[in-house]
Amino acid sequence: MHNTQNLEQTSHILHLALPKMATLSIPVTPENYAIWFDYFAERNLNLKRAIDGLIANGVQFTPEVNLGLYNRFIEEQSPEVIENVQIETQILINSLLNKIEQLNVGTESFSTNLNEFGEKLQTNPNTDELNLIVGSIIAEVDQVIANNHQMSASLESLSDEIANLKDEMENLSKVAMTDELTSLKNRRSYELFAAEQMTKFVDTQTVCSLLMIDIDNFKMFNDTFGHLIGDKVLAYVALAMKHTVKGDDLVARYGGEEFVVMLPNAKLIDAVNVAEKIRERIALKQLSIGKEKKQNLGHITVSIGVATIQTGDDVDTLLSRADEQLYIAKAAGKNCVKFG
Repeated sequence: MHNTQNLEQTSHILHLALPKMATLSIPVTPENYAIWFDYFAERNLNLKRAIDGLIANGVQFTPEVNLGLYNRFIEEQSPEVIENVQIETQILINSLLNKIEQLNVGTESFSTNLNEFGEKLQTNPNTDELNLIVGSIIAEVDQVIANNHQMSASLESLSDEIANLKDEMENLSKVAMTDELTSLKNRRSYELFAAEQMTKFVDTQTVCSLLMIDIDNFKMFNDTFGHLIGDKVLAYVALAMKHTVKGDDLVARYGGEEFVVMLPNAKLIDAVNVAEKIRERIALKQLSIGKEKKQNLGHITVSIGVATIQTGDDVDTLLSRADEQLYIAKAAGKNCVKFG
């Protein structure tokens, strides 16, 4: 009973939250969706009062307003909220699929009744009994025809519903795994990918390597030119890394000005070569800002630490060794690659 209520409530909230967010021009990000899921679930009355007040006063839901709501009311529980929404939405999809299977019950009943009518015919029925059997068969056929019309309409409706829900879930999952500023994978996506590589190493001894990358003197860019220019530097570095790696390699923003690149099937020497290509590509270009009065930002450089998985490693120990090499690269004067 609890699951049924939970399922119905999730479906109800899903169909209230997404249209409302669209009406208010609010992007469907995990953070924003968590806000509106809680709003329609009415389990956070302070959040509900705050949003109702904003709407009543005609306040626009700008990124700053959305971030303020998230930080104030959702931040501590956000990962659990998003994960629960995804799980419950998947339950809803499975329930709809079960309903499709249940639509076959009518035809199974028809087959059973036909067998019973056939058995009665073998008993040499009299005229009245024969008329009754024929009348029953006609009634059963009429019912199956009616059921088939209903089935067709139900299948079409359920098919549309499932397609919409799958799209919504895919969008939520994609956003939840993507860094909004750089369009790279985010830290959560990296951690899941790294865990998969650890399992693969234990099962098949397939090596992988990790690059820990940090933008040199990034605080200076923010302090001197402002955060908008800092964001452009982050985007430039992200694009350079994406253009350097390929295939199954994963590039993610780990946090702030730190990035990670995970290279499946790459030995240490191969990983170092990739790291040098990334370092060289980023340092190659001089950045400038402004259209008419261009202001030179100089060369952007990065320091990189490289580590390869070893027996006994887990996600944390591999990251720690790559981070240690990054620290050595910083101490050695920056704009270099260190490995060990």
